[in-house]
This record gives sequence, structure tokens and C-alpha cells, in this order.
Amino acid sequence: MSKKLLVSLSLIMLASLQATANDSDLVKHSEKPQNVLLIMVDDLNDYQGVFGGHPQVKTPNIDKLASQSIRFTNMQTNTPVCQPSRNSLFTGVYPHDSADFGWTAKYKQPVLKHNKTIMELFNENGYFTLGTGKLMHGNKTPEWQEWGNEVRHNYGPTLFDGKKLTATKNVPAPFRDIGAIDGSFGRLSEGGVSVGKKGEAGWVMGWTKAPFRYLNENDRDLLPDEAHAKWASEKFAELANKKAKQPFFMGVGFVRPHTPLYAPDRFFDMYPLESITLAPWMKNDVDDTHFNENFPENGKGLKYYRTLVASYDGDREKAMKVFLQAYLACITFMDEQVGKVIDALASHPSLNNNTMIVFTSDHGWQMGEKNYLFKNSPWEESARIPLLIRPAIGPVISSANDKVTNTTVEHPVSLIDIFPTLVDYANLKGDHRKNKKGGKLGGFSLRPFIEDPTTQNWPGPNGALTVVGNYANSGKEKHVAKQNYSYRTKQWRYIHYSNGAQELYNHDDDPHEWNNIAAHKQNQLIVKQLKNEISAIIGQDL
Repeated sequence: MSKKLLVSLSLIMLASLQATANDSDLVKHSEKPQNVLLIMVDDLNDYQGVFGGHPQVKTPNIDKLASQSIRFTNMQTNTPVCQPSRNSLFTGVYPHDSADFGWTAKYKQPVLKHNKTIMELFNENGYFTLGTGKLMHGNKTPEWQEWGNEVRHNYGPTLFDGKKLTATKNVPAPFRDIGAIDGSFGRLSEGGVSVGKKGEAGWVMGWTKAPFRYLNENDRDLLPDEAHAKWASEKFAELANKKAKQPFFMGVGFVRPHTPLYAPDRFFDMYPLESITLAPWMKNDVDDTHFNENFPENGKGLKYYRTLVASYDGDREKAMKVFLQAYLACITFMDEQVGKVIDALASHPSLNNNTMIVFTSDHGWQMGEKNYLFKNSPWEESARIPLLIRPAIGPVISSANDKVTNTTVEHPVSLIDIFPTLVDYANLKGDHRKNKKGGKLGGFSLRPFIEDPTTQNWPGPNGALTVVGNYANSGKEKHVAKQNYSYRTKQWRYIHYSNGAQELYNHDDDPHEWNNIAAHKQNQLIVKQLKNEISAIIGQDL
């Protein structure tokens, strides 16, 4: 069978499956509407106890939620940077279908501006929609009926020196010269006292430069994530006390562990620097990769890694431990906020019993592997993210679900599947587009896995697709095939770069993706198969 015929047949099969998943047949359940709580976290890789990404991380609240949830162990982002990832999640449209590879706001993006967000679809179906924190990038909020705390991107606090935003003094140069967001980390106390007076040097709220009061650990303003958790907790009480019970969709976005990696001192104390374990690393691991030649400016991740190590006089171990300590502290800080929200919901059984909880991230983060310190790479650490789905525990869920909680799904899925899953469980009616110019729905409902984590009858693809955007081609659909694609199946990760270079990793015996075996003669059939599977999803030959 020729390659073109094989791809054509694959496209026909996929189109048939997607027609089933994307049309009104997607919703086949007559259950009463149930509430949905979506918790989004920023820059979170698999560093949670239940996902096993780091042996020392402390995430008791996420782990507790996992004990009540279906855990997707091979969940992937569709693009490993904030804006296009969130645009894709909230519209259900693949980046390659919208040609959304960069930092274009959803309401300006040529295709996605014609798509409804999931919030708009909930609105049309009689739901009360309310949200807070970093959900859509930039927090443009008309789609929400009620919005919580408005802080631009929620990255604060940051340090203001009286003229500009800057890194805290504990961060050495040249890493601190990267800037106040990506170039800074540390304890809140390391920023010094800030009386909270406008215009004065000290802590401020992100780029808005609104004052942030910090006298000591016990006398300070709430961090943005703390404020969002407080708001959500208070809203649950309001919703529970309403006489008319309208179903709701609530989104809560937590920004940590996004940079700058600031957290209260007590979270740093949980991770003594001298005892921190670094991520597995191989010195020359980058030598058999093709990332550098496809990103001639070396990408932020390679630059950040070199700069951090140089800032500690070439001592890689010390440099990575200092940074990793801050990342872990921010994760545990975020975990505490997740616990506040989950506990608040649980304190109102009338809501809790009929609320599905979805916990996920927009993308991961590479912690020095392949000499890379950032997101936006095609490898496992940047692409793999957590996904927990706790079904509503009331009568709207079949009794069969009582038998499958605290179980795992190993089949690869991705953020693109959350939109159709919510449509399915909330029984949402109507077109996901505003008009015919909108992008097609790309994912598949995860309901089959939620009801039977071992099922072989999911109509979605064999693997999960991630695109690392080639921004020179952004916005031009004819250049969709000229992007950098990373494709994860249960056994393999296959990477196809825009210049045709390839990487292949066998996760059965190479979980750290240390050995690129794409050029090995015995692997050419699997390379061809995985390449064809990508072509079938994107609708073009690579």
C-alpha cells in the first residue's frame, strides 16, 4: 500500500470517527445537568505525588483528589506554551486547525474568534458561569457571567525598585538579568518589607504595579492564588444557599508554579536545599536531538539553562537545586490552594455530590533535562501534564463509576479532549462555533475511559499530538505541515521537526528519552506508522 493511500485511508477513518464525536450524537445521555469545577494550573509538569514526577514533592491535596478521581497518566498538552494551549482547550480546536501557534488572543485569532468558548456554550445551556484566576490567557472575561479577582496574568507579586520591575537580590547575575518574571525566584521575605504604598519600591502586583503589602510572613496581603481560592470558597457557600438551584460551571486558575517562583517562606522550608534530589540528567543528552537546528536562536529554555548555571560559577548541581527548590515550594503552595477549594466544595454536600471536578495544567516544564530550563519543547517533561477527573458522586453518575475511582488511564489523551468531555457530561446542546468560519471540534469525549479506564473502545486517536510552534509560519494554514510535531503513544514519542529531522524514543526502555533511535534501520516501520498517524490527525502529509 502506498504512503499516500495509507494516509488517505487514515484520514477517512479519522473523519468518520470525528463526525461521530463532533456532531449532536456526541450527547447521548439524558441525565440532569451537573455542575463542573475546572481547576487549571500554570506550568505544572508531573511533579505531584500521584504522578510520580519527583520523589520529594509534597502535594497532599492533589493526591487526595486523585484518590477520588480517574487519573490519566499519559495526558499531553496540545502546545507547550500558555496562550495557544488555553485557546485550544477552551474552544476544543486543535492548533493546527486554527493555525494558532503563537501569542494571539482568542478574540483576535482569525479562526478562533468565530468559535464559542466552553463558557459560552454553558451559558447557552442555562448554566451559571463564574471564574477567577488565570484561565484564558490575559483574562478577557465577557464569556463569564461573574468574574472574581482581576489581576493581570496573576504573576505577582513582583519586585519594583522605584523605576522598573526587577528580580530579588538573592538571584545572581546573569540569570537575574533575564527579568522580573522568568529571571527571579525565592522566598517572599527575600523581597524585603513592602508597606503597600503606591509608587514606592517594594512588592507590587504583577505588571500593574499596584502595591502589595508585606511586613512579614504573618502580616501581608494575599497572593493572587490565595485570593482566588478564597473567592471560590466563598462562592460555593453562596451557591449552596441559593433557593433556585441553577447548575454552574466554575473555573479557577492558579498561576503557580509559573515564574517568578515566589512563595511564602514556610514552603521553602519544606525542601532543605542540601537534601533536594535533582531530575535524572545525562550530560550529552542533547547531542542526538534536533531542537537547536530548528530553533536557531536556541530558544529560551537552552538560554535559561546556560544562564542559570553560569550564575552559579558553572556549578550545575547548585544552580539546579536552588531553582528546583523554588519550583517545588511553589507547587506545594499551589497544592494548598487546591485543597482550600476542594474542601470548601466538600463542605456543601448538595453541591459536591453533583459536581464533576477536572484538574489539569496548560503544559509542563523542563527541569534541566537536555540542558533545557523552560516549557515549549517537544519532549516528555514539557508535553506531559496531569489530568484528574472526579465524576460527580451523586445519582447522575451510574453506579458502575463507584467501582472505578482511584484508577488510572494509560492511553494517551490531551487537552483537546476536555471540551467534548464537558459537553458530554453536562449534556450541552448547540453548535460549538459562532458561525461557519469557526474551527472544527478536534477532540473526543473521555467518558468511555471515565466509565472503564481499561476500555479499548475509545474512538480517539492512537496517540496524543503536541505542536511546538514555528511562529514564522503562524496564521498560515498552508504551513500547518511545517510545524514541529511531537506525538506520544503508550510506547513511543515521535518528533517530526519542520525541517524534516526526526526523533524517536521507546518509553518501554527509555523513559527519560535519552536515546534517539529514529535513524535505526529496525525502527523505520514504526517511524513511518507514527508519521502517518500524525498526518491523519493534521490532515496533511508531513
